[in-house]
Amino acid sequence: MEFNVRELADVPSVEVISRAAVMLMSAAAEKLGLAAEDPDTAAERDLDEARRLITALAGLVTASVEYLGPHAGPVRDGLQTLQRAFREASTHPDAPGQGPGEKYTGPVY
Repeated sequence: MEFNVRELADVPSVEVISRAAVMLMSAAAEKLGLAAEDPDTAAERDLDEARRLITALAGLVTASVEYLGPHAGPVRDGLQTLQRAFREASTHPDAPGQGPGEKYTGPVY
């Protein structure tokens, strides 16, 4: 996934945006402990970090949805899945509309 500047100039913007979204999704999933064998006891779970990553993803998706074309649906679905996983992982879930990224996406239940 590394590019030098010359190669990056040849990559379509939709691909750059999509790759950034996938990176944010993957990092958020890791911070939620979703990659662990037992997510409920994941030692690497860090909800504060997950909140930041999910919020950044929501901002990116909201700002770029018109450019994502057929990729928009799957990226939005992935974002909502992470938002729901965050709510389930929280011992004191945020009020609807207050969860990570919900200021950009609206409430996720």
